Order: sequence, then structure tokens, then C-alpha cells
Amino acid sequence: MSTIPRLVIAAPASGTGKTTVATGLMAAFTEAGLTVSAHKVGPDYIDPGYHALATGRPGRNLDAYLCGPDQVEPLFLHGSAGADLAVVEGVMGLYDGASGHGELASTAQVAKLLRAPVVLVVDASAQSRSVAALVHGFASWDPGVRLAGVILNKVGSDRHEELLRAALDEAGVPVLGALRRAPQVQTPSRHLGLVPVAERQAEAVDSVRAQAAQVREGCDLKALLALAHSAPELPGTAWDPTQAVARSGAGSVTGKPVVAVAGGAAFTFSYAEHAELLTAAGAEVAVFDPLRDERLPAGTQALVIGGGFPEVYAAELSANEPLRRSVVALAASGAPVVAECAGLLYLSRSLDGKPMCGVLPADARMSQRLTLGYREAVALSDNALAAAGTRVRGHEFHRTVLEPGAGTSPAWGMTHPARRVEGHVQDGVHASYLHVHWAAEPSLARRLAAGAAARPPLEAPRG
Repeated sequence: MSTIPRLVIAAPASGTGKTTVATGLMAAFTEAGLTVSAHKVGPDYIDPGYHALATGRPGRNLDAYLCGPDQVEPLFLHGSAGADLAVVEGVMGLYDGASGHGELASTAQVAKLLRAPVVLVVDASAQSRSVAALVHGFASWDPGVRLAGVILNKVGSDRHEELLRAALDEAGVPVLGALRRAPQVQTPSRHLGLVPVAERQAEAVDSVRAQAAQVREGCDLKALLALAHSAPELPGTAWDPTQAVARSGAGSVTGKPVVAVAGGAAFTFSYAEHAELLTAAGAEVAVFDPLRDERLPAGTQALVIGGGFPEVYAAELSANEPLRRSVVALAASGAPVVAECAGLLYLSRSLDGKPMCGVLPADARMSQRLTLGYREAVALSDNALAAAGTRVRGHEFHRTVLEPGAGTSPAWGMTHPARRVEGHVQDGVHASYLHVHWAAEPSLARRLAAGAAARPPLEAPRG
């Protein structure tokens, strides 16, 4: 049984300020001396970066579609181990989930799975008494969701706040905070959402501090903490990466093969559990920055290039010719190379006309069309990441196009929502737009580690 105090920060819709409020709460409680565990509902990679900055701990995702509802509580308990408080930021509107799947992957479902009280962040900028009808509707829609309070955002004046509080008092929903409009707490956005922390470290630190100050001034932290402590015990057992690898059918490999993992500002999309699973599988994870490092880490036996924004850094990535040659040499040796989305673009011949690694016979370019959504897929052949027939649930999120989108040996056969083939498998390379959460299928990490262990180490650079 676990008694971790916890809150879910939700909203009626996207764009109401829940990320600002959730991150501000995390930072404010951390500054008050609490150890805070940060979680994000859904597949988002960017918000957890701000959560990590606010708390000093990894930001973690809770996605009932990617990992299954049964994994939500175990992953939460794993991530919140040793914390005094857990704050879970929701996704989209409170009741919005995977399209066509009812409540699956919604903030409401995660809140129910965690038996956590929900605080609704409401954009009050264009309403007064109507806020009570809005909140009443959200509070009464699903009796299984405990909507325990409201934080009013973008309040215009003291008089405006008085009207809002009076209306919500009639509705019987406590107001736990009222925040004025504050431009200094806003985080800049672009084509795929917020700009990641890694691209604006100094400014992000200032922004998170401003968010913490705004929350301290406008929210009742004592009442919010008491509400978090009102959450009942959770009966489940924490997820454990070592046990997950063992249950996948084989134990850890020997020899601690080195798996290089791309990081830095261009490749910021990664779930914390991936590195934990690789380590549990017996690998040594070595992070490098393709924008700065001219060689892969010494002893590299496999390579993982996750998601991010290579389109923003295409010129810099292209200019790092020594690293591109190193990647080409590793791929040519047959070593396992696993690339997701941004990694797929980096392995292509070109991105918006800039030369990339040229491992794949394909070219990439920016597009006006957003490709977004959950997917179901099956591995069409044995490859570095998955055995043929392995079924996964994943997520696509990009504004780029790769031509051709699938090689002669595709990475995945998409089965839902539309049937198509996607990605490239050649020699030891597995490259695809599909983001997959390995906690749902730990055999992926074990297979990659085993493939790395079977390869000779990359020679250390001389001089």
C-alpha cells in the first residue's frame, strides 16, 4: 500500500493555463522544501521537461493508451517513490481521451485509476457567473471523478474575482486559487507546442521561477497540500524495470554493452523509463549531443536516436560531418540503430535540402500538415527493435514528410486507425515516425541490448 499525497491538475480544454499552473505548483512546493514527483497524462514529451526543471526529478508520463490502464498505477508508484507529493498534469480537456475509445487515456480516467482529487484550472477571462455552470457540469459529468476544487486563471481584477468566487460558492466548489494575467510566466510555442527546456535553459529557469511566484501569491498552498493528503492509499505495486525485463522472456545481457542515446537540444523526446529499461537489460547508456559531439561515445555498440526538433537545427546537424560519418560507419557495420521520428529524419539523405547522415534512401522536408494521433502497429519482420509479429501501440506527432515514407522492408504495418506500412528496416537499422513507450513492451529494450552485446565496440577516438 502507498500513501503518496497527490493532485491531478486538469482543465475544461487545452489552452487554459494548466501547464503553467501545474509547473508553478511543482516549483512552489519544491521551493518550500518538499520532494515533488511530476507526472504528465498522455504522450507529451515537452511538458515533462519543464516539470523536471521545477522539481529536480525526471518528469514522467502516464498514458493509458500507450501502456494500458493496468500500468498507470505501477508507473506512477515507480516515478513517485521517495516523494512527499505528486502533481499530475492532465492532457487536453478533463474528459478528452483517445479518439473513438471513450474515456481511455483521458485525464479523468487517470485520476480515477490513481484515486486522486482533481483541481480544475479555468480560464475566467471572458466570464463571471457562468463559471459556476461550467464547473458544475464538469463536476457532475462522471461521479467517479472527484473534482475537489478550482483554480481561476487570467482573472482581470479584484471585482472580477469577487464575482467568480460568489458564483462558485453557490455551486459548492472550493476556489483554491485565483491568478491574474501575467505575461512573464508564459512559455513560447511553435509548430509542435512549447519550446523545450533544452533550447532555452536560462529563460526556462526564469519562467518556472515566475510561475512559482505567481502560484504562491494566488493559490492556497496549504489547502492544496491538505487536499493532496486526502487521497486514499493505493493498493498496487510499483513498476520495476528489472522485473519488467525479466517478465519479457529473458534476463539481462552480459558485458554491459554501450548503447549511445542522442540528446541535447535537437533530440529532447524520450521517456525516462527507456534508459531505465536499457540499464535493467544490462546495457550502459551513454548520452551524447549530435549538435556538439563529433564522435559517438567510445565503445558504442548500438544507437538510439529519439524524437525532437532536427528541423530547427538542420544546418548545425548537417555541419557536424564527423559525427554523421560516425553514424554511417556504425550503421554500415550492422550494429543496432533505432530511430524515432526526429531520428528518422537525421538518418535520411536530407532534411529541407540540408545533407543528413544518408543512412536511409529517403529525403525529408517540413510540411504544413500536422500528423497527430495514437496508432496500433505490428512489426512486419525481425529487426533490431522487435521480433516479427510484435504488436505495439504508439503515437505520431510531426509536421514533416519523408519520401518515401516506407522502405522495401517497412518498420511497421499500421493496423489502426488506417492500414498502411511505414518506416524503414535495413540491416541493423529500425527507423520510423512512430513513438513507442517501451514500458508497455519491455522486450524492445531487451532485444536492443542483446543486439548491442553481439556487436564489437566502436573503437575509442585517438588523440
